[in-house]
Amino acid sequence: MIGTPSTRDSPPQWLLLDTSAAVPATEILRQVFAQARWFWLFEGTEWQAQKTHGPVLVDLMSCPVLTDLCDVDGQRWRGLLMVSDVSVARLLAHLRRMLTVTFGLHRAMLSYYNPNTASYFFDACDAAELSRWLGPISQIRWFGGTWADRAMGCEGWQCLHNPGLAVRPLAIEEDLSAGQQGKLQTCLLEQYAWRWSRATSIEYRDLWAKLQEGLALGFSQRAVLDDWLTLRLQHPDAVSVQPLTGRTQQERLDHLRRLWQRDQ
Repeated sequence: MIGTPSTRDSPPQWLLLDTSAAVPATEILRQVFAQARWFWLFEGTEWQAQKTHGPVLVDLMSCPVLTDLCDVDGQRWRGLLMVSDVSVARLLAHLRRMLTVTFGLHRAMLSYYNPNTASYFFDACDAAELSRWLGPISQIRWFGGTWADRAMGCEGWQCLHNPGLAVRPLAIEEDLSAGQQGKLQTCLLEQYAWRWSRATSIEYRDLWAKLQEGLALGFSQRAVLDDWLTLRLQHPDAVSVQPLTGRTQQERLDHLRRLWQRDQ
């Protein structure tokens, strides 16, 4: 986990609300706080077509009561609370630059504004990386945690301060470090387990153990992992065996299925 719940030295000035994770809060923002000044994060980016489904940056100085709501109901107002003294144009430019990242030959959008993703990504940053990624943001807070924390009901307030080191500016399509890539991969796997746990009502720890067993058997493709978990839940007491026959992951899983069905 990153940090601990803390008392702010100053009230947050901005809320980057993840509208996809806070649908009720987004409706309240539109209907009750129409006087608030806010901006679509995807506006003017390659994701312009999806801007109404993307996050919004809210100027909390234009609606102080919303600051208190975020503090008392952070689980509803899912997003990032930020302190920054720069102009909205400069802040938006930095936040939009954070959206696109590369790793190796791959290019992707980084949903750092999601509280769960933030709990992995910023945890992977050292002081220099954090200084670069936060840029004009002096403090960032959010209510959340890892997907495992969410599954076990132990999310809480996270708080980070910008170390303020002299570093190069954030690059266009910044290349993710190995540590950041590893943390984000863990984020995807734990989110996958969380969704399966909710869909099946199986306790998260048990589901995670079954997922790890499947990965150890070499089932890394998403469709094959789905089939593996279905098979494992159908045969909870069966013993996995190695090696498995087959050229592909699906063929090896089918081999294991035949073995378990034969032993019933």
